[in-house]
Order: sequence, then C-alpha cells, then structure tokens
Amino acid sequence: MDAFSSKDMALKVQKKVLSSMATKSSVQMFIDDTSSEILDELYRVSKEYTGNKPEAQKVIKDLVKIAVKIGVLFKNNRFSTEELGVAHEFKKKLHQGAMTAISFYEVDFTFDKTVMAELLSSCRDLLLKLVNNHLKPKSHGRITHVFNHYSDPQLLTQLYEPSGPFRPNLAKICKALDKLVEEGTI
Repeated sequence: MDAFSSKDMALKVQKKVLSSMATKSSVQMFIDDTSSEILDELYRVSKEYTGNKPEAQKVIKDLVKIAVKIGVLFKNNRFSTEELGVAHEFKKKLHQGAMTAISFYEVDFTFDKTVMAELLSSCRDLLLKLVNNHLKPKSHGRITHVFNHYSDPQLLTQLYEPSGPFRPNLAKICKALDKLVEEGTI
C-alpha cells in the first residue's frame, strides 16, 4: 500500500513554510507580546554576552522555529497520548524554571548556576523526547543549540550578577515571566 498522505504532506509543507518565516519581524504572528518581550531581552543578552550579533540572531531564530513547529504539531493533533504526557512534564518543568528564575532574581545572592543549568537541561531533554518522532535531526540540533546556549553557566552567572550589566534585561525577563505564570501560560 502506498504510504502517501496529502494531510501529512500538507503538515510538512506548513512546518517548512512557517520555519522559513521565523524571522524577528514575523514573530508577532505566532508569539504573544509578552513572550516576544522575553525573546527580545534574550536576544540583547546573547548579543552582548557573545559579542556576536549573527550568533544571537541564530539562537533566537532557532527558538522561534522550534516554537512554531511544535505549535503546528499541537494544532494538528500529531502527538500521541504518551507524547502529550511528555508535553505536560515539559510544561511543569518550564513553570518550575520560570518560578526559579524569578526567585533568583528577586532574592539577591540566592542564584545557583547549577540549579538553573539543570532545569534548562531537563527542559531540553523533555522537548527532544517530545519531538523525537516528529521533527528532523536539524530541528533537534536547534533545540540543543538554544538550550545549551542559555544554560551556559558563565552566561547565567553574568545574567544574575546583582550589579552586572544584564540586570535591566533580567528585570524585564522576570517581569514578563511573572506575567506568563499569572496567566497560566507557563
């Protein structure tokens, strides 16, 4: 029997088209304003930390592409019951990470780079497990790239330095995270 399915083909095309549209200007179409604020601040932190504008853009573009692709998969009910369980675990871990990030920001000198890096690594692993049967290795690489970048202990240490240059960025990130937590988004 021929395994061709127009529905599957349409989904692949949709993921491809949306992936190619994942530029900073089109983020607004797929990501709410609060999440966009976080992405903008993460971009600024990455740009300043790496001193490499193209690398900072690539990290954010990878993050957006993954978010869009996962959104398309959810919208098209492509995840199995077991995968939806993994998605639920991911959301819980992301919520825990957001709460931890906010707490570390609000209470000076409580930041623990190991805790934050482990939370981000756990999120990465859950997300890779979720998309394992749906996305290609290139997308898996994007997930790894994003999470490895932001779980870099040196980056995290500079980000949480109470009198450091990233304090205003962290304040905006945490304010937006707090809003997403209150809304129940994460």
